[in-house]
Amino acid sequence: MATTEELSFDVAILGGGPGGYVAAIRAAQLGLKVALIERDNLGGICLNWGCIPTKALLKNAEVLETVKDAKTFGITIDEFTADYAAAQKRSRQVSDRLVKGVEFLMKKNAVQVFKGEGVLADANTIRVENRAEERVIKAKNIIIATGAKPRTLPGLEPDGSRVFTYRQLLEVTSVPKTMIVIGAGPIGMEFAHVFHAYGAQVTVVEALPRIVPLEDEEVSAEMSKAINRAGIKTMPGAKVEGATVTPDGVTLQVTDAKGAQTLTAERVLVSIGIVPNSKGIGLEAAGVTPDQRGFIPTNSQMETSVKGVYAIGDVTGKLALAHVASAQGIVAVESIAAGMGKYTGHVAHLDYDAMPRCTYTHPQIASMGLTEAQAKDKGHEVKVSKFPFRAIGKALAMNDHEGFVKIVADAKYGEILGVHMIGPEVTELLPEFVLARNAELTPDEIAHAVHAHPTLSEALMEAAHGISGSPIHI
Repeated sequence: MATTEELSFDVAILGGGPGGYVAAIRAAQLGLKVALIERDNLGGICLNWGCIPTKALLKNAEVLETVKDAKTFGITIDEFTADYAAAQKRSRQVSDRLVKGVEFLMKKNAVQVFKGEGVLADANTIRVENRAEERVIKAKNIIIATGAKPRTLPGLEPDGSRVFTYRQLLEVTSVPKTMIVIGAGPIGMEFAHVFHAYGAQVTVVEALPRIVPLEDEEVSAEMSKAINRAGIKTMPGAKVEGATVTPDGVTLQVTDAKGAQTLTAERVLVSIGIVPNSKGIGLEAAGVTPDQRGFIPTNSQMETSVKGVYAIGDVTGKLALAHVASAQGIVAVESIAAGMGKYTGHVAHLDYDAMPRCTYTHPQIASMGLTEAQAKDKGHEVKVSKFPFRAIGKALAMNDHEGFVKIVADAKYGEILGVHMIGPEVTELLPEFVLARNAELTPDEIAHAVHAHPTLSEALMEAAHGISGSPIHI
């Protein structure tokens, strides 16, 4: 194997996903010499096989559902064809366009990109192998941004034919007649929504007592009603005890409160969480010790126990969301630059309770901070306000008025402890509350900020009025 000369950088980033490439851009902006190492396409899972292509498919599903409901809007459509292959093709085109955009940004910011498999040789060295070529990257600082992969179940090893991970499912161009989704978190629920819209009979199996189990209980209950009404079957509190995979489909043995049941389907999506990509990347050589689950512990500046070695994104196990990885990348780089005397601004300490969490089903879910139950468990005396979208004129005009906005606030000081929304476009509404929490505003300030009429955002104002007094329109 031919070895090139050693190359030296201020920072080398292992992984080009939404954490790694954002960190690379910010580092370059601050005047650091940057190397970015990625074995696959830039953009990572999010741009290539996650957030972006699924949102394209969800938009297709939304259009399809609107066409099916055309009579509500005074439009008669006698016949139409829903072409899932065309939807899947569009999702790939959207991803490809964004990946090319990231490649352009690397060139624009003079970030040197190295294609290949990177392995830490020590706390300042990464060896990058690409076919017959090896490069040795020396760096004063290293950021590990290797992400994570889907967790699997024994007996249900993904084969891309009958048993799928989300990545494999994004490659298929046809819709099965029957489908089982194991795991009722955001990924599972989004795929259930897409394939149901295109005609599949979908059953969602969740081991925990309710679907979208990390959300507020009232949000879970509202989502359960909405998707059951739409025709998606849900089985909360159900454990998969066994599985048989054949060329024709999958049979699952499932136990829930009703006892043992047998489920069959043409395809099964396993969506039960993630496993960090921390094995085989040379952590031991760098002196970094992962926790028992394989995640890499860091401090508030994203630095590991080894000085000069940082970790960001899903591999840290803090909150597996693309925007969290990006925010962590900026924190890590600004901390590095500050230590090198190239940044004199404020280095943020991320508030994970203020991180937005979104599920792009219909209705959408958006949340931040503590649920009502969590707030009470932590000893808070709380005030809770809930305002329904059915009382919002814009929601009625859109014919999309399921759901509500719920605020959980500290009863004494008015601090926003949590916000939980389910309904139309709530993923676009949540940032107002994120900003309010970061600025230490209370619901009173939101209530007295004039919101345009008619807009969906009026529901935020009305819910805020409910904390400090009474909503106006209910």
